[in-house]
Amino acid sequence: MKNYLNTIKHVLETGELKEDRTGTGTISTFGYQNRYDLSEGFPLLTTKKVYFKGVVHELLWIISGSTNIKYLVDNNVNIWNEWADENGELGPVYGKQWRRWEGKDSTVDQLNNLIEGIKSNPSSRRHIINAWNVADVKDMALPPCHAFIQFYVSGNKLSCQLYQRSADLFLGVPFNIASYSLLLMMVAQVTGYEVGEFIHSFGDLHIYTNHLEQVKEQITREARKLPKVKLNKDIKNIEDFTYDDIILEDYDPHPAIKGKVSV
Repeated sequence: MKNYLNTIKHVLETGELKEDRTGTGTISTFGYQNRYDLSEGFPLLTTKKVYFKGVVHELLWIISGSTNIKYLVDNNVNIWNEWADENGELGPVYGKQWRRWEGKDSTVDQLNNLIEGIKSNPSSRRHIINAWNVADVKDMALPPCHAFIQFYVSGNKLSCQLYQRSADLFLGVPFNIASYSLLLMMVAQVTGYEVGEFIHSFGDLHIYTNHLEQVKEQITREARKLPKVKLNKDIKNIEDFTYDDIILEDYDPHPAIKGKVSV
């Protein structure tokens, strides 16, 4: 994960101080990209402990199509609590857009279409999931940060690129790297491909000013060997994955570093 540490250095060295929606302030850059070859290990940050249980449950929650935080809270994942209303609702966020995008005459299951498209027409340039539904943004508790995903088949390998419009480098990005790498593994398994690269492209890439000491501590830490993630090979339908079907092995991170979420 040296490329993640290099990204911190890039933002610290080239970023500009900007005001932001939360009132916290950021050091911000625009336009950057990292690549993670999953044959080298699962890209879960080792310079601080990442809550992998939260990564898995959030992804399963999105795949289910839910937009209510009850499932997350029941599994001790509280990353969306600050944005939910009194009933736990978030509005038409990721799960809604991935599984029930409402068009003029029909409702589109983007995830199912993606998987069927990879199986039937692997060379297509249209293997896409789009979470940025312009008509629904106003009703979302938080508009999608990880907004646009594209998959690509090369030989027997499947790769995935995420465009993230807004990226909190200290708190959010380690979670996002793990989440979309896991999604790539799951989609590859149910479509019959080996796993290639996860490519992470950023729009506004920033460090909140109240996380500066934390990231400076991180870049003093030596990156450790990457862990492995194993999936239950019996799963052939992406909706059938459960938490117990996803196993993290050999994860030996440095201790966690706390930071306040800017809402």
